[in-house]
Amino acid sequence: MTFTQRHLLGIEGLSKGELLFLLDTAESFREISEREVKKVPTLRGKTVINLFYEPSTRTRTSFEIAAKRLSADAINITASASSVAKGENLLDTARNLIAMRPAAIIIRHPSSGAPHFLARLVDCPVINAGDGTHEHPTQALLDMLTIRERKGHFDGLTVAIVGDILHSRVARSNLLALTTLGANVRLVGPPTLLPPEFRLWGAALHSDLRTGLGGADVVMALRLQHERQARNFFPSVEEYSRRFCITPVALAEAKADVLIMHPGPMNRGIEIDSRVADGPYSVILDQVTNGVAVRMALLYLLTMQGKKVQEEPMDQLREETPSRRYAARQ
Repeated sequence: MTFTQRHLLGIEGLSKGELLFLLDTAESFREISEREVKKVPTLRGKTVINLFYEPSTRTRTSFEIAAKRLSADAINITASASSVAKGENLLDTARNLIAMRPAAIIIRHPSSGAPHFLARLVDCPVINAGDGTHEHPTQALLDMLTIRERKGHFDGLTVAIVGDILHSRVARSNLLALTTLGANVRLVGPPTLLPPEFRLWGAALHSDLRTGLGGADVVMALRLQHERQARNFFPSVEEYSRRFCITPVALAEAKADVLIMHPGPMNRGIEIDSRVADGPYSVILDQVTNGVAVRMALLYLLTMQGKKVQEEPMDQLREETPSRRYAARQ
């Protein structure tokens, strides 16, 4: 199996085989991050540009670390500190970036579809780091890697995604990835934040938290997207917290070995109780760790297509693991 996509603009359109191949590759790079010297020369001499039109801590830092661990030069460009603040549009920004001959461009943008627009203009791989309310594919991939690491498989797992589904690009990408890999997905939240059309994507919709969490193998809380809400979708934050905050009492409805996830940043006491976020079944920090591995794998696969690559990251690190045995059977 190989990954033949030129860009990573979304999870939509990726096959089960492609998703599992990406996870296998990321697993190899995760082992690199556990070494004392966390660097390989794979992308030495190449430049990776992080073009972020929205604030970000985890995603931008994760991409920067991933590029540096592959020995690439990472350049961070933020809208507030670039010519964008002076009125330059995305088209002109893209033309200037092309002239710098980058190996890859990672873009986060408030407008859905911006990465697709950029991909039509440049001659290097483009990775979507979140576009509007559309998709956040690398978040979904790191979430899949985290789930497979703990559960070993996806077939038949019940995953409850709780919160602001309507505005969440994380929810969309995770729904697409999970259903493709064979999991059952429940979307849980206020009725005003549960788009009915998501049933067509294979999700079950729940407006009652305890029912939505019943028997769940994985529970993922989402951040309230206040900055994307043009109007109020629930009476108050206090009301939302009372009905949809993931507390130990609500979590008692899930399976005893449930995994607790959150893409961050967390609003403690609103979306998730600190006793749950910091509890024994929380894998929130594992998600952050796996984010670096996933982004290393993507930079490796997308920038080295059609070239003779160094085999060290892929071959010398391969060890037999339960998740790898599972993937081989698919």
